[in-house]
Formats: sequence, C-alpha cells, structure tokens
Amino acid sequence: MIPVQQNFQPAAAMESQQPGDKEAAMEVQQSSCRRGGWVTFPFIAATLSGLILCGWGWVANLIVYLIQEFNVKSIDATQINNVINGSTNLLPIVAAILIDSFFGSFYVIAVSSCSSVLGTVLLTLTASITSLRPPPCKQGSSVCHAPTRVQIGLLYVGIALAAIGIGGTRFALASMGANQFDRPKDVGVFFNWYFFILYTTFVISSTVIVYIQDSISWGLGFGLCVAASTIGLAIFLLGKRFYRHEKPQGSPYTTLARVLVAAIRKKNLPLSPESVDYYHGNDGINQNMVSTPTQSFRFLNHAALKSEGDIQTNGSIANPWRLCTVQQVEDLKALVRIFPLWSSSIFLSIPIAIQGSMTVLQALTMDRHLGSHFKIPVGSFVVVVLISTSIFISILDRFLIPAWQKLTGQSPTHLQLIGVGHVLNVLSMVTSALVESRRLKIARGIHLEPGSVVPMLSLWLFPQLVLVGIGEAFHFPGQVALYYQEFPLLLRSTSTASVSLIIGIAFYTSTALVDLIRHVTEWLPNNINDGRLDNVYWTLVVVGSLNFGYFIVCSRLYRHRNIEEKVVDSVGSGNEESRTEQGA
Repeated sequence: MIPVQQNFQPAAAMESQQPGDKEAAMEVQQSSCRRGGWVTFPFIAATLSGLILCGWGWVANLIVYLIQEFNVKSIDATQINNVINGSTNLLPIVAAILIDSFFGSFYVIAVSSCSSVLGTVLLTLTASITSLRPPPCKQGSSVCHAPTRVQIGLLYVGIALAAIGIGGTRFALASMGANQFDRPKDVGVFFNWYFFILYTTFVISSTVIVYIQDSISWGLGFGLCVAASTIGLAIFLLGKRFYRHEKPQGSPYTTLARVLVAAIRKKNLPLSPESVDYYHGNDGINQNMVSTPTQSFRFLNHAALKSEGDIQTNGSIANPWRLCTVQQVEDLKALVRIFPLWSSSIFLSIPIAIQGSMTVLQALTMDRHLGSHFKIPVGSFVVVVLISTSIFISILDRFLIPAWQKLTGQSPTHLQLIGVGHVLNVLSMVTSALVESRRLKIARGIHLEPGSVVPMLSLWLFPQLVLVGIGEAFHFPGQVALYYQEFPLLLRSTSTASVSLIIGIAFYTSTALVDLIRHVTEWLPNNINDGRLDNVYWTLVVVGSLNFGYFIVCSRLYRHRNIEEKVVDSVGSGNEESRTEQGA
C-alpha cells in the first residue's frame, strides 16, 4: 500500500475553489511533487548505515564489555543485555505513535540520532577513562571490585541514550523512506535495498567493530560508533530539503479507544439487523468498505449503532466518544482477531532471546581460535545468524517458493511460512541442548581453574545458530507480511513495528524466565561449567513445542480480514452483507 500524498486534491474539488485558493493548492501540489523520490535514497541509506553501524556496534558486544570491563557477573550481564534489547525493540512503537500523532518522521529521527551520538560518547568515555570503570579482576582470582554508583550510573545513562537512538530510528527510517515514493514498484525496490543495507551493516558491525573492541581497544571501537552516528546524523539533516514531509494525522489509537467507550455506553441498546441503523460516515469513503457489522464480537457493534442525538444536521457525529463508523468497529475487531496469532510469536522469540545471550557465555568458555593467529570475537557469533538468514531468504525467494508453486499450484501462505519457522526454532533448541551436554561432559571430565577454556571448538555452536537464522528467514518476513495485510489501514505504520514490539516483550519475558529458573533451580550459576544450561535448553524445547501447538490452533481458527473485504468490495451491493457475514 502506498501512502497518499497529503496535499493531493481531486480536480473537481480544485475547480470549486476560489482562484487564489486554487493557485495556492496547485503550488502546494507542485512543491510536494518536487520532493521525495530516489533523490532522497542516498540520504536515507547513508543515515541508516551510520546509525546501525553505531547501534549494533555496541549492542553486539555489550555482554562482553559488562563482564570484562565492569566486572558484572555473567548471568547478570545477560539479563542486563536482555532488558536493553527489549527496550530497543519497544521504542519503535513509541516512535511510531509520536510520528503519527504529533511530530512526523523527520524530527523524531533527528532527535533520536542526537541521542545516539550522546549515548555512544558516554560509552566511549567509560572505555577510555580509567576512573570511570572499576579496576580489572586479577587473573585466576574470584575477588573483583564492583563498579561504584557513579561508574554504573554513567554507564547506564550512556546505554539508555544510545538505545533511544536505535529504537527511534530503525523502523522510522523505513516508513519515512517508503513515504518518499508513489509507485508500488519503487516502494518494493526501496524495501529490498533497505533490508540489504540493514543486514550488511549488521554484519560489518558484528565483525569489524567487535574485532576492534576485543583485539585493539574498547575506546577505539566505541569511538568509531560515535563517528558513524555523527556522520549519519549530518547526512540526514543535509537531505531535509529533498524529503517529502508527512503531516501527523492524529493518534489512531484514540479512534480504537472510542469504539470501546462507545460500545460500553450503548451496551443496553438492542442491536439491529438492518444496515441503515448503523453509522457509515458521511464522506463517501467508509460507505464503500463495510456495509453491516460482522457478527463476531457483536458487543462492539453497539459503537456504530445510531441513536437520537448522535448525528448532527450536516451528517457528522455529534460526539465521537458515543458513535463510531462501522469501519472503525471492524478495525478494532481485526486487532482482536489477530491478537492470539500475534501472541504466539512472543513465545517464538523468547527461546531465541535466551539462546542468543547464553551462546555468548558458552563461547567465552570454549576455544575460539581459527588457526594459530585468529580468535573469533564473542560478539561476532551473531553474524552466523545474520548470514544464514540473508542467504536462506534468497534461496526461499528464488528456489523453494517457486518449486512449491509448481508442485501445489499455489504459493505458501504467511501462516505456513511462520509455522515452518516455529519448527526450526524448536530444532535449534534441541541442537543447543545436545551441544551444551557435550560441552559440560568435556568440562567436568577435566579439572579447570576459574576462567580456563574448555578444550572444545566454538564452531560446535554454529549449527544451532544456522538453524535460528534459517527459521528467521521463514517467520520474520512472514510475520511482517501478515501484519501488514491484516492490520487496519489506519495502523499500517504500526503493523511493521509490531514485530519489533514482539521481540521487545520477548526479551523482557526471557529475563523474567531466566530469573525464575535461577531461583527455582541451580542450573544457572555464575560459572556455567558448574550448572546445567542444557536443562534450560530442554525446557525451551518444551515451551517451544507447546507454543507451536498453540500457534496451530490459532491458525486454524483465524479468518483473514483484508482478503475477505476485497471480496466484499468486488461484488455488488446486494451481496455485500451476506459475504461479510460469511467472512466473520
């Protein structure tokens, strides 16, 4: 779907205007046409590259930085990392609300970028000035000095500001970039390049910057993040006069809240089977979409039921908190219907979040050498997931889906792709449990001093990460496409960010789950060689399997919304009501 230009006016409307108004409208329209298009792409691409190079550069190696430089205990470091990852994935929803309701994309991205620069400057200071971090632990000693309140406070302020930089720009840049184009083909090409740049920058951050941090200097590594974010911000501001700026249209969430309030206020009114008893709007737009409220969640139909005093003489609503259009009612129903499927994706992401942080702890205890001169940085292991996802998305698009179409005569549905992602996720947890069992067996077969490395190659961790990456190639694009298709039109900008919301909630939930495991069992001590991380993975296998069953049930019960509405729109008005009822 392509956003309609806010300044576009039909010719009939322009003819009815006064000459002065007509000239002003034409001038605004011409000004809008001069903005946007592919001239904005270099600015968007450079901004994305700089901000993601910066953001992922410190996030990817944060656990190692907390353990090695701030003497944070290993499990505590993973918990802090999960909270931060959760925050960076919840912030895009906040940014989307601010963009749609108040400020627009440009100012939200600009302020978030400034926050990114300030945050990484503080992180650079903590890495460069000795007094801003605790003294290092002595080799072979279990006694370490904890950071002071000032040291940990400055660190957390820097992390918080840098996290705002990631959360406020990543998805906002995607929607702003798409809004620069009018043709669907151009939007599709833009998104292809956007995700290519995004994943390429992820890989560069996770290899080059992480290697500099581990092997040369933390201060230099964070300093490169500062430089990247500063350059990205400068290029973004330079492109201001070329961008097409969309004006905020007001909060769509207020509209949904009105439906619920209006339904409660009219709960005692009897529902009518007649279409004329419901309000469809007076602008000629809503009347062409849904004629009669569907029978699912019938209680909400009260919100569109007309009563005395609801409509003014000009046909407009007297009190929007007492009467809503039929389409607004159906929009809220669409969210209620898709919520169970959406919630199943939260439990899909929880095992991935836990595995991602625990893999870092495993890698720290394993032999990471490739040859005699190169040692894989711990923060670079995520590259295996990124590369696997990128490669398999191409294989899926070019080979597997066309082969499926030839065999079955139809394309796989979004729900089928997400289901395959669920299965691969469970298999990756099984692989993780088996690898960890082997690692623990080797570690306990020999006497290891604190901080010693288990004589087992870290390459054993690659299979589980490859499976995660392949699974993500199935379920991540499937989720984005599903929500974009099924969410109401007024929430299209939020539909893609809802995937980020899922990931954010999953990180917070995984933190709570790890805390529960630590309090109930002895599987996760600070030295994982003394614990049973394999049992944690087996627990995730059970959770993932149960969640897959829940997903199957939700998928079978779900009725697609937008496809049904397209069927309704394509038939005559005489068949609209019956078709809509069947689609409910």
